[in-house]
Amino acid sequence: MTDMTAQYDKDTLAGRVAIVTGAASGIGLATTLLLHRQGVKVVALSLEEEVLQLNREGITGLVADVRYEESAALAVKTALDCYGRLDILVNNAGIIINKPVVEMSLEEWNRVLAVNATGAFLFAREALRPMMAAGSGAIVNVGSYACFQTFPALAAYAASKGALAQLTRTLALEAIPHGIRVNAVGSGDVVTNIANAINPDGRAFLAEHGTHAPIGRAASPEEIAEVIAFLASDRASYLVGSVVMADGGMSVAIQ
Repeated sequence: MTDMTAQYDKDTLAGRVAIVTGAASGIGLATTLLLHRQGVKVVALSLEEEVLQLNREGITGLVADVRYEESAALAVKTALDCYGRLDILVNNAGIIINKPVVEMSLEEWNRVLAVNATGAFLFAREALRPMMAAGSGAIVNVGSYACFQTFPALAAYAASKGALAQLTRTLALEAIPHGIRVNAVGSGDVVTNIANAINPDGRAFLAEHGTHAPIGRAASPEEIAEVIAFLASDRASYLVGSVVMADGGMSVAIQ
């Protein structure tokens, strides 16, 4: 017990290297900055050029689209070229389209699945190669209470997050023999820009919607980042294939 206590008293992330997708704003930005403060070198990737404003010692901004294999390969290559290793992948990039099924186009359906689920698959596949060679690593997928629950007009988003939960579990079983842990965080309503495409003031909409959670409020991106950093660290050493619900009680309440 003494040795285990000593292990958890130290900073378990300093010196590691991470890739964070969707890093220009919201949860991805909060995670990038938190990991960097904890001594992690980060390749911060986003489709938004604002991610380049994060460039500094220990953070390399990268503009790329997670839907494409080339983006995943570039992110991993950048981590290895710039920092010599890859220890952590945070699959955070995500979009939402709020439409009933009968009004949704195939292109819209495919776009949500491609960003939220296929992107995570592509980045995990590329990241696992150097992690397996090293015999260690951690992947954290950013899900939602929509991994298990849904609402009308959320078919594509809920399907993508349900797929992400099952991808997490399958990857976890494949990766743990190589010393790599794969888990997910199931966030509730978080005050970010993700809903801007479906509401004139997406942040205000999410803040109001979050009041329906048992906790009575939405989360800040920084609160979810803390869970991600925990799952990426050795402090979560016995968590394998878990979807940790950081949703203010949404997943346990009757809606």
